Amino acid sequence: MTLSDEELAEELTDGTVATAPSRLRVVAGRFFRSPQGRVGFAVLAAMFLLAFAGPLFSRWTYTDKDFTAFMQPPSATHWFGTLQTGADVYAVTLRGMQKSLVVGLLAALISTALSAVVGAFGGYFLGWTDRTLNWVTDLLLVLPGFLILAIMSPLFEAGQWPLFVVMLALFLWMVTSKIVRGMTISLKEREFIQAARYMGVSPVRIIFRHVIPNLSSLLIVDATLNVSSAILTETSLSYFGFGIQPPDVSFGTLIADGSRTAVYAPWTFWFVAGLLVVTVLAVNLMGDALRDAFDPSASRRRRR
Repeated sequence: MTLSDEELAEELTDGTVATAPSRLRVVAGRFFRSPQGRVGFAVLAAMFLLAFAGPLFSRWTYTDKDFTAFMQPPSATHWFGTLQTGADVYAVTLRGMQKSLVVGLLAALISTALSAVVGAFGGYFLGWTDRTLNWVTDLLLVLPGFLILAIMSPLFEAGQWPLFVVMLALFLWMVTSKIVRGMTISLKEREFIQAARYMGVSPVRIIFRHVIPNLSSLLIVDATLNVSSAILTETSLSYFGFGIQPPDVSFGTLIADGSRTAVYAPWTFWFVAGLLVVTVLAVNLMGDALRDAFDPSASRRRRR
């Protein structure tokens, strides 16, 4: 990693030299100096704040029904209007945002962890371990994930959404694991890995203490981008009834219901659709900014 003179050290008045900043501080500084990083972080933080603190300011919950206001437009009583059932659109939209954000984050973390472990173990050990893990990876790549999740959708009922998260994550990690494998094969020939091996450090310890931490830049960016992929996948599956199951709601279930009434009652569709677009855009902006923060040379090459 190449740092500027100002980042490496600064001359103090008494002639001493300050310690060079840590890698985390340097990356964080680059990230927040980027306009898209600042915008993406601020918008995503606002989305989380709205999703989890917003319901506290409304008199309605997502399970409440107002039987005196069916399909009513936004008003002082119902800020986003109401649905055909009398449910408050503001309350159910924020509940759906909560579920989609949680599903997206958990699925991204699980899939990134899987890609790191599988790719690192395959690339470090090679041989039959690599062949077996490659076979599993290639098998999952050719399996129709959407169809399998659709078939398993009855298992996601009665609040079993964590199972849906795990199944969703199982179809998001394969491509990154192949990249991690290739980088591990190159990384294990480096001097510090060879030194650890000659000192008798176990292979598993080397993988978790040396190999995976040195791939942190790739994994952090991958996890960030997987959040938007998981949210969009969950939305698509729930739109067709194969994801989050009633009585719970998510972006997908709300968009599916709102699409039927979007023409003559736009408030049932456009609020949730707009929040989905803004959330995914913010995550993608953060992912791009993180990639540039870890690899500034790539950003300069794209600008040429």
